[in-house]
Amino acid sequence: MISRRKILQGLGAFLAGGAGLGGYALGIEPRRLAVTRYQISPDGWPKGLDLKLAVFADLHAGEPWMDVARVESLVAATNALGADAILLLGDYTSSHRMVLRPVPDVEWARALAGLKAPLGVHAVLGNHDWWNDREAQLRMSGPPKCRRAMEQAGIKVYENDVLRLEKNGQPFWIAGLGDQWAFYRNRDRRRRDRFGYRGVDNLPVTLDKVRDDAPVILMAHEPDIFPTVPPRVALTLSGHTHGGQVQFFGYAPIVPSQFGRRYLYGHIVEDSRHLIVSGGLGCSGLPIRFGRPPEIVLVEVGA
Repeated sequence: MISRRKILQGLGAFLAGGAGLGGYALGIEPRRLAVTRYQISPDGWPKGLDLKLAVFADLHAGEPWMDVARVESLVAATNALGADAILLLGDYTSSHRMVLRPVPDVEWARALAGLKAPLGVHAVLGNHDWWNDREAQLRMSGPPKCRRAMEQAGIKVYENDVLRLEKNGQPFWIAGLGDQWAFYRNRDRRRRDRFGYRGVDNLPVTLDKVRDDAPVILMAHEPDIFPTVPPRVALTLSGHTHGGQVQFFGYAPIVPSQFGRRYLYGHIVEDSRHLIVSGGLGCSGLPIRFGRPPEIVLVEVGA
């Protein structure tokens, strides 16, 4: 028979372990930083065009968890990777309840302006960048304030737009999709997904701006667009899911996607089309991470 004392000892050990895990998830893992590397060779990719892309997603700036000093350290770590281009995938602002002080847009944007790469820094917005602008939500249109802050800091922000670049004389396109969950007050039922959000995304219009057959790299904050991305796009890069943010034995209990775990994290190939989903840098909902530390993604693309 198990004694009451042993039961209490076991309960105490369980609670102590839970407290330890909670402390790690709150105070340690969110402060870690990994560099996750992928090497991919999409079908039809031009020989000799070797690209190194640094992907920086889901910053969620807010004190004390993601203050300006932390952002500056992430900028320095990204610059040290020596990427040809740096791609920012949205959700620069934070809205979880434990933020003690929101970092003003001008401050985190000024820190991000320190990012440097030979082929530039390119950005799209995420859902929180729209949701945290009450005026934009009320008028159901942009641009949100954070976009203006980024552009004033010299960062190019894409909304259903493209830019043609070259490396060693070989062209490729950067395309940036408008956010798919921009408005949480959706008056237009025809544009609702099952989460009830309305987007400013327009993939056909975006790709119509590509004027030749050079390869296309698509930035899209939410990965849910991927089933409709045509083979014309060599690589889609997304954030938003945080890779689950909290995982237990590989299981993520919360995934903000209408496709569940299908586009949760990592390199996904469907019908020879490539998607990479970053686990991101900051936190949403609660300032905790477990089993999915913050990461900068480095993608090497070549034939």
